[in-house]
Amino acid sequence: MTIRNKLTLRFFLLVLGIIGVASIVIYIFSERHRKEDFYIRLRNKAEATAKLLISVDEMNVDLLHKIEKDNPMTLPAEGIVVWNYKNHVLFDTDKKGIIKQNSSLLNQIRLEGEVRMENGDYEILGFLFTDKYDRFVVLAAAKDIYGKNRIKDLKWVMVTVFGFSLGFIILAGWFYAGRALLPISIIIDKVKQIKISSLNLRLEEGNKVDELSKLSQTFNNMLARLEEGVKIQKDFIANASHEMRTPLTAMTGQLEVALMKQRTAEKYKEVLESVLEDIKNLNKTSNRLLLLAQANTENLDLEMEEIRIDDLVWQSREELIKLQPNYEIIVDLDMNPAYENHLQIIGNSQLIKTAIINLIENGCKYSLNHKAVLTLKTERSGLTIMISDSGIGIPDKDLDHIFQPFYRASNSTSARGHGIGLSLVQKIVQIHKGTIRVKSKLGEGTIFTIVFPVL
Repeated sequence: MTIRNKLTLRFFLLVLGIIGVASIVIYIFSERHRKEDFYIRLRNKAEATAKLLISVDEMNVDLLHKIEKDNPMTLPAEGIVVWNYKNHVLFDTDKKGIIKQNSSLLNQIRLEGEVRMENGDYEILGFLFTDKYDRFVVLAAAKDIYGKNRIKDLKWVMVTVFGFSLGFIILAGWFYAGRALLPISIIIDKVKQIKISSLNLRLEEGNKVDELSKLSQTFNNMLARLEEGVKIQKDFIANASHEMRTPLTAMTGQLEVALMKQRTAEKYKEVLESVLEDIKNLNKTSNRLLLLAQANTENLDLEMEEIRIDDLVWQSREELIKLQPNYEIIVDLDMNPAYENHLQIIGNSQLIKTAIINLIENGCKYSLNHKAVLTLKTERSGLTIMISDSGIGIPDKDLDHIFQPFYRASNSTSARGHGIGLSLVQKIVQIHKGTIRVKSKLGEGTIFTIVFPVL
């Protein structure tokens, strides 16, 4: 069953239930009002008759019978019986014998003051009538022909309206469901147009408040992530192909030249050492490319744990000096004892170490004295890592682009590199909810500042 059919059926059942319950309630209250109104009229008529009989001295039973016979206020099929305290009948107009003499009933009326009952189409009312000297029991019975006819008419009107309403409810429900689902149909048609080659298309977001608008916003956010993911894949493939082609071409050329003629063992050793160096650089590039691709992937499944940044700083320094013994790395600890616990953050130790090594390596590589200073500072706002050097600096025109993958500053061609490190560092910092800033002056050096928030 389609959603439209389901909505139509539910709308039909809901409205049908409401109309049905409302009709039943109206009928019950109308019947109750009719009955109450009739008993009031029956009592008023019986009381008037009893007063004439008992309170008017000149009135006798025969005269009262004549008055009742010609009384226009007499109810249909009316019968009135009056008993004295000895249960003797004083007055009786119940020709059809609807009202039966029953001592227990008379005693009940004297005890309760009023009793109501029904006998077929007749409604019977018994009540206690008192005057100055005595107490009398009055029982009156009559048919509420006009009231019951009104209730019967009301019932048929309600049944007729209820029957005609069924078709109208179905049509209204079908139209209502169609109107309610129209925005969804528009969304479906629009989504069908979106393919891998047209991920730039977006859905209309409407008023940005209702549920369908939020659904469109969710789709658009998903499309934006998919578009970004596809772009990252394309960029990764293109950049990886470009960056790996150069060392592979160089290695191929060196090996082809080496095989063109017989050479000495020393020459072969030089060629192998050069090729080995290119392979190491290629391996390093591929590892960074993989890390960059992973860092660009949302919901990266990383092993996060509580780590101390100062331990990672010393480990990074030691590893980098093993690889480049000529590098001078100074670590300056500017600790506030009150915020020593800020040295601990939740993160991935391998990624944090990669970011620190990349920044220190850049600082040493682009400085003539191969020296970099890492300052670790704990403050109320969080943990700050500053890595400074006195190297060549970064031109102002390049500062806004240095975190883009494979972008290299215009003055950095003197040193080997691929432009992956800084973009990787930025992604790692973002994964750990931190921020990174750069300040540089051409010819004087560069300062990178990383701030990690408090746990």
